Amino acid sequence: MFKKEVYTERRNKLKKEVKSGLVLILGNAEASFNYPANTYHFRQDSNFLYFFGLDHPDLAGVLDIDKNKDYIFGNDVDMDDIIWMGPQPLVKDRAAKAGVENTAPFSRLGEFLNEAIKSGRKIHFLPPYRGEHLILLNQLLGLSTDKVKDYISEELIKAIVKLRSVKDKYEIAEIEKAVDIAYEMHTTAMKMAMPGVVEREIAGTIEGISLAKGGPVSFPIILSINGQTLHNHYHGNTLVKGRMMITDAGAETTMHYASDITRTVPVGGKFNQRQKEIYEIVLAANMKAIKAIKPGIPYKEIHLLACKTITSGLKELGLMKGDINEAVKQGAHALFMPHGLGHMMGMDVHDMEGLGENYVGYNKSTKRSDQFGTAFLRLGKKLQPGFVLTVEPGIYFIPELFAQWKAEEKFTEFINYGKVETYLDFGGIRIEDDILVTETGHRVLGKPIPKTIAEVEEIMGG
Repeated sequence: MFKKEVYTERRNKLKKEVKSGLVLILGNAEASFNYPANTYHFRQDSNFLYFFGLDHPDLAGVLDIDKNKDYIFGNDVDMDDIIWMGPQPLVKDRAAKAGVENTAPFSRLGEFLNEAIKSGRKIHFLPPYRGEHLILLNQLLGLSTDKVKDYISEELIKAIVKLRSVKDKYEIAEIEKAVDIAYEMHTTAMKMAMPGVVEREIAGTIEGISLAKGGPVSFPIILSINGQTLHNHYHGNTLVKGRMMITDAGAETTMHYASDITRTVPVGGKFNQRQKEIYEIVLAANMKAIKAIKPGIPYKEIHLLACKTITSGLKELGLMKGDINEAVKQGAHALFMPHGLGHMMGMDVHDMEGLGENYVGYNKSTKRSDQFGTAFLRLGKKLQPGFVLTVEPGIYFIPELFAQWKAEEKFTEFINYGKVETYLDFGGIRIEDDILVTETGHRVLGKPIPKTIAEVEEIMGG
């Protein structure tokens, strides 16, 4: 945990943003994966962690805005718990570490909330993303499960997004720890990417690095020679020379802050000419986008800058043609990059996505596009100091998407389908870094992970 004053200050800021009523923030419970006693590794709810810091199951936090009081509801362990888990701190002692003086058994939570409701007070709560939370809200507030969504507090969502979007020095330090773990994960993957190796050998090794250095991976590892599938979690292929291996992986620290890094390398350690040409385009898009990051600029503009860089490079290779700006405006580039440039990052690798992407990445002045490709941009609004985000351009040759667009004769004025067809065995390339927006510009977080052709070939050759 951070020092208790950090959590107290966060809760006080939240109480200033939400004007009245009670704020209910549910912690997570254990989740079983094949029978009740066999549970997944426990992961606390990120909002609960942010405001209370307690990394234990079966807790709930309440902020009484009108009375300026904070509460933790939870049960002390009994002897059966102690036998299996060892001695555990009392709830009141745990709460004290978060600066909370008021505690009560979890069974009192429903009664406490109902008294407030009877008094005409509003209960603010967040969108549930677990089924047990949906059921619990039904039990606590008397709402049918199909009506819970109608009572979610938009005021609370916007307040939390405002607070969590700007990272303080403690959070930035944790994210950098996570990036430094990712450095070891990715450089290890590079060294292992040799012909005859099965993908799962590498994926398992780098997941073990994350576990050994702090916590679990921040999301299921994407590692494949079939990089044209954006979220490819299948690890059963054998690496062969002539293919590229994409690795999209990050770590969680013990404080649950995440990293999210992608590197793409040639199997065997040496780029061939075709691989070099495509790789250099993606690298240029990555570096130009990073260079453009500063406060006040909409991230959507940086996304479009990366798209134009990719379109320009593909035009030089004869894969695209025509006016570059018009091609991007109409969305022709999305055949090769059908996703957004990046997303917010913090305690969640897609930070606060459970609150709603549009609340996190957009606002009244920046609306989400409905165009294929750009519609998948998770972050479009103006950047502020303290934002941490990813920059992850890519070029992919997706046979199925190619076949559909070719059959529809889509964007024939911009796409050289005959030339593109010769690349359908290529796969995909993505290069991703984690960036802090500073007062004057930006900073790439963590120890630099090899990404130029020379750097990648050197570490793989070593």
